[in-house]
Amino acid sequence: MTANAFAGAGAGSIGETIDALVAAGVVSQADVSAATLAATAGQGVVEVLVERGVLDRATLLRFAAEAAGIEHVDLAETQIDATAAALLPGEFARRSCVLPFARRDGELHVAVPLRMVDDLELKDDIARLSRHRVRFALAGRAEIEHHMNRFYRAEGELATLTSDLEVTSDDAPDLEQLTEVTEDAPVVRFVNLLISQAISDRASDIHLEPTEHDLRVRYRIDGVLTDAHRAPRSIVGGVISRLKIMSDMNIAERRVPQDGRLTVSHGSQTIDLRVATLPTVWGEKIVARVLDNSNTRLGLDDLGFSDHNFERFKASYSKPYGMILVTGPTGSGKSTTLYATLNILNQPHVNVITVEDPVEYRLPGINQVQTNPKAGLTFASALRSILRSDPDIVLIGEIRDHETANIAVEAALTGHLVLSTLHTNDAPSALTRLVEMGIEPFLVASALDAVVAQRLCRALCARCRTPYAPDQAELDTLDIRPADLADLDGEVPQLFRAAGCSACGGTGYRGRMALHEVMPVSEELERLTVRRAPTDEISRVARGEGMTTLRDDGRLKVLQGRTTIEEVLRVVG
Repeated sequence: MTANAFAGAGAGSIGETIDALVAAGVVSQADVSAATLAATAGQGVVEVLVERGVLDRATLLRFAAEAAGIEHVDLAETQIDATAAALLPGEFARRSCVLPFARRDGELHVAVPLRMVDDLELKDDIARLSRHRVRFALAGRAEIEHHMNRFYRAEGELATLTSDLEVTSDDAPDLEQLTEVTEDAPVVRFVNLLISQAISDRASDIHLEPTEHDLRVRYRIDGVLTDAHRAPRSIVGGVISRLKIMSDMNIAERRVPQDGRLTVSHGSQTIDLRVATLPTVWGEKIVARVLDNSNTRLGLDDLGFSDHNFERFKASYSKPYGMILVTGPTGSGKSTTLYATLNILNQPHVNVITVEDPVEYRLPGINQVQTNPKAGLTFASALRSILRSDPDIVLIGEIRDHETANIAVEAALTGHLVLSTLHTNDAPSALTRLVEMGIEPFLVASALDAVVAQRLCRALCARCRTPYAPDQAELDTLDIRPADLADLDGEVPQLFRAAGCSACGGTGYRGRMALHEVMPVSEELERLTVRRAPTDEISRVARGEGMTTLRDDGRLKVLQGRTTIEEVLRVVG
C-alpha cells in the first residue's frame, strides 16, 4: 500500500510528502503503516508520526514543501511585511490560518499550513480579497498562529464592540440589570477578547481601571505596563461584573476587595487567571494575573543563573535540611525559582508539601495546601499540621509574621528542608529581617542555610538587538571597571542596545531574565547574626566571601549582550 492510497481526498501533497520521506529513508514503510492504523479523524498519519517521535516537524515541512513544489518559510527568521498582512481581513486570516508575509513582483506570498497547500479554493478567496496573485509558502500551523496574533490584533473588533456596548443607563445599575448585561453576547465577547489579546501579547497581568471618564485597560508585558485599550465609562459595570461572575465572586458586593480564579482556553492551552478586585473612588478595579503553567516546568538551567551562582545555590538545596529563602519584591520571579527547585527535589522517595496563599500552579506529585484564614487555616496553623504529616521538604509561600517564621525555623532545625520567600531588598537583609520579626539570632544563624535575592529585567530581542561601542560615561553608570575590561583583552566591550522589530512588538525586548544574588550563610555570617551586626557589615563580609551582588550579575549579563545598562539600572538602581 502506497502513502497516496491512504492520504485521503484533498490531501495529495501529504501523501506525496510521505512517499518522499519513505524514499529518502527518513521514515520506514512499517512506521507509516503503523501510523496509518493509529490515525483518527482528528489526527492524521503525519501527526501520529510526529507525536511518536519518528519524524521531527522541521524535516516534515522541508520535505512537504519540496513535494508540493512551493517555498518553505521560517516565519521566526522572516521580516514580515505588515502592509502585506493588512491585505487580508483579520477575521478571514484567523479562520483560514493563513498569513501574508511579503509582496514581490506583484505576487502576495502567503504562509499556509500543510493541509492547505493544495486548497485552490482558498487561494482564489485570498486573491479576490487581496486583489493580488497569490503564491503559497509552507509554514507550521503553530508558527502561523503565533505571528498572526501580532498582525491581526483584536483592537478593531474591540472598538466595534465598545460602540455596540454603549448604554444610556447610569453608572450603577441594579443587580437585575447587571445580571442581564453580563449575559449579553457583546459583553461576553468583549471580555474574552481582552483576555485572549493579553495572552497573545505574553502579558503577565491585565489591569482594568475605571476612571472618571472611561475604562482603562493595561497589560503588563515583560514587567512593564502598557496601555492596551480604552472604553466608554458606560460599559464599566457590565465588564467588571462579567469578570466577577467568571471568577465566582459576588457581583452585589462592591465595597470590599474580593479574590477569585477563572480558567480559559486559548488555542490548545488551558490558562488560569487569578483575579482580584479593589474598590476605588471611580468603581472597582480588577487585576487578573495570567498564570502560565509552562513556568512550572522550567528547570533551574532556564532561569539564567550564572555558573558561580548556580553552584552556590545547588550546594544549599542539595542538603537534607536547613532553610533557603528567596527574596525580592512582588513579581520578581520568586515563586518560579522555588517551583523550578521543587522540580529537581521532587523524587518518589521524598514527601513534598507546600502551603501557599493562593496555590497559583498545580504541581503533579506534590501535596499542596491553600490557606483559608476565614476557616482558621493560616500559614502558621497549616504548618503545624504539615509537620505532623511526615514531610521531607516543605515550601512556605511567604514568611509574613513571627509565628510563621518561628515554625519555619523550628522545622529547618529538626531535619526538614524548608523553602520560602521573604520581602527584602537584598540577600544580607534577610538575616536582619528575621531577627526583627522576633526570631532569636542564634536560631536564625543555625537554621538559615542560604538566601537568594533576585530581580527580573527584560531580555534583548535576539533578532533586532544592535551592537554599539559605549563611551566611558555610560560604562561608569554600571561601574564597569578596568578589571572588567581586562577580561575582554583590554578593549572597550561591544554592548547591544534595543532596536525594535515585529518579533518583539517594536520594544527591542522579548522575555525576561533573572538577576541573582546568592549568599550561603557561612560561619562568619552566623557569628555576625548572633551579635546582631548591621546589614552593611553582613553585606561587606558576604561580598568578601564571593557573593555576586544583583548589580554585579546585571553587569555580567550586559557584557554578555543579553540585556542593556538601562534595564539593569531600572530594576536594581
